[in-house]
Formats: sequence, structure tokens, C-alpha cells
Amino acid sequence: MNNSNIYIVMGVSGCGKSTISQLLANTLDLPYFDGDDFHPEENVFKMSKGHPLNDEDRQAWLIALNELAINHINKGAIIACSALKEKYRDILRKSINDEIKFIYLEGTFDEINQRMQARKGHFMPAGLLKSQFETLEPPKTAIKVSIVGTPEEIVQNILKQVY
Repeated sequence: MNNSNIYIVMGVSGCGKSTISQLLANTLDLPYFDGDDFHPEENVFKMSKGHPLNDEDRQAWLIALNELAINHINKGAIIACSALKEKYRDILRKSINDEIKFIYLEGTFDEINQRMQARKGHFMPAGLLKSQFETLEPPKTAIKVSIVGTPEEIVQNILKQVY
């Protein structure tokens, strides 16, 4: 795996982006960034109240993540980010198209909803999962990995597809 690439681990809320990204970053000795940490305060507040974000809400957040990626292009990084629509992925790719790779964590609504019901302390309520699936445009060109299995198995599946 080329460590100067930026890997965006993407998918709907609750699919395991943070867990898989951290494990992948540790495995590859790359810095890890959780995209949720870059949301403006108003986005976090909106989601915590059960309201889905719209394209306008996501614009500044996606630009900030693109800038983060550009700043790490020489050393590489793993970034967890939902990247639900193709146009969001276009913003994330701006100026670094060839150096950015998307890793799509695929799961069904039922699989992910079950996970979210068990999750505590996250600002994204399980009730917004439906809106995430409605917004999701599965990527045509990405490393696609099922969320079924242990985090270690999922990371091994990612590595098999990259090498």
C-alpha cells in the first residue's frame, strides 16, 4: 500500500468507519482523523437534535476535510468520512484526485441499525440512519468491503484489495 495516499473510509453512520480507520491507520502507521471532529458546531447540534444535514450544511465540512487531505498528501493519512454522495467525494478529491482512495464499508440497513441501537454517546442518533441511506450514492470506484466480520477481518479484506 502506498503510504503517501489519502484513504477515506466511507459509509453511513454506524458502519464502523472510526473503528476500521483507527485499526487501518495503526496497521499502516499512518495518521488517523475522524471526519466527525471537523464538523462545525452547528452541524453537530443539528444532528444531535435528530435533523439530517443537507448539502449546504456539509459544504464547509467537506472543504475542511479536503484541506486536511491536501496537508497530509506527502505522508499519507486515513480519514473517516461518510462521503455519501458522488459530489461530496468530488469535493474531497479536489486538487488530489490521484492520491485519494475511497474505502466503502458496505452493510444493510438492518445490520447497521442494530449496531447503532447498541451505540452510546455518539451525537448521531440512530433515527437518522434512514436519511443516511436515502442520501447514499454507493461509489462506482472504491475499495468495497462488507462490514460483516471482526474489525481485524475487515481490515485484512481491505488490505487484500489494495495489494
